[in-house]
Amino acid sequence: MNSAPAGNDLGTGGCPVTGHRTPLYGPEFTANPARVYERLRANGQIAPVELAPGVPATLVVGYEAALEVLRNPGDFPRDGRRWAETVPEDCPVLPVMSYRPNCLMTDGSEHARFRGVITDSVARVDPNKVRAHVEATADMLINQFAQRGSADLLTEYAVALPLWVFTFLHGCPKDVGERMVTGMRDIVDMRDPEQANERLTTALLELIALKRAEPAQDMASWMMAHPAALTDEEILHQLFLMLGAGTEPEANLIANALRLLLSDHRFAGYVAGGSMRIEDALDEVLWTDPPVANLSASYPEREVLLAGRRLPAHQPVVISYAAANTDPEFGEEHRSGNRAHLAWGAGPHACPVQGQARMVASIAIEKLLDRLPDLALGVPVEDLPWRESPFLRALSGLPVTFTAVRPVETAPETTQLPAVRAPARHAAPLPTAVGQRWRHAIIRWWRGQ
Repeated sequence: MNSAPAGNDLGTGGCPVTGHRTPLYGPEFTANPARVYERLRANGQIAPVELAPGVPATLVVGYEAALEVLRNPGDFPRDGRRWAETVPEDCPVLPVMSYRPNCLMTDGSEHARFRGVITDSVARVDPNKVRAHVEATADMLINQFAQRGSADLLTEYAVALPLWVFTFLHGCPKDVGERMVTGMRDIVDMRDPEQANERLTTALLELIALKRAEPAQDMASWMMAHPAALTDEEILHQLFLMLGAGTEPEANLIANALRLLLSDHRFAGYVAGGSMRIEDALDEVLWTDPPVANLSASYPEREVLLAGRRLPAHQPVVISYAAANTDPEFGEEHRSGNRAHLAWGAGPHACPVQGQARMVASIAIEKLLDRLPDLALGVPVEDLPWRESPFLRALSGLPVTFTAVRPVETAPETTQLPAVRAPARHAAPLPTAVGQRWRHAIIRWWRGQ
């Protein structure tokens, strides 16, 4: 990696990333992003794109270039406040990309402090209890549609199950968790993102207030009691990150893997015959259709060279996990039988709970296919609807049919939430002045102020 001082004539090999910008939105990209990535690769490992109308960025589509960026936070820091000052306040991608003081958007000692709180709290979780909870919750959710003979596995299963896992791990009342998840989905889908952020922040504040009043044996309480002594505002931003990473991508991983298992001839015979290659399907999805397609924005503090191209300072450099994983220069033979994909990230910001995320998805799929062995798509695979998002590869529906079956008994102690009491609906989650101050602070962080 070389610095490129402003004004240097770098010649052909150091030409800036300029010219036509390919939109990562609209019907063409939503219908077939792989085709768009293939076209972008024709110009090298990085390409000029638009994340939303009037929002330029550099997209890293090559595997080696993606690794170089992810492993080099010195040249590619995550703090995007200088960039946020240059975009309109109503920019639709701002809620996802602008700075928050969490372990995804910080570097150095600050990053280590935030990440240590999360990894230490995750280490206290009993994996056997999580497994039992996922299995029982899967049975409970399947029971709700098992006698119908049809379902939308996205909304009724893939989205619902990670929500139950999050609320279980954090001792969160289910209604608060539901408001968190709907707020997060609207932010990612850029549906009235400022209002969505307000709803999400309010729900997070309620959870924090509850845990301050009644700490328990759950991750939110452990994070608050950690020796790093995070403030409540810092706790809020770590919870925001964990909610976003633990529900939305997990739901997409489950749904995308089910789509593959139910539509690809390489897997269909194994599913019908009871020899379910679930781990293979998960690997395939993580390589070729990762649930987080484009994210991990960094913002060089000065002009730098990447893959022979000059990148401007304080402009977003976004990793395309989907494009990098399918980089033809990496070679398909290298993908067979290994897990060197970038779906979980790489370097200091790699996902700290990828093993748990994979376990949840594997159990969810295995339980579903065991209970409903003749599961089939309700529409042709090419007619499945996709959500419009520059960041995610996510279905908006997964209709299926199957032979109706009877519900099974579930273990209530594993599907019930920890014994916590939701905040009174008539009371503010925190003193009003504090709550308002935090909400205004969130908006300022959004806008890089």
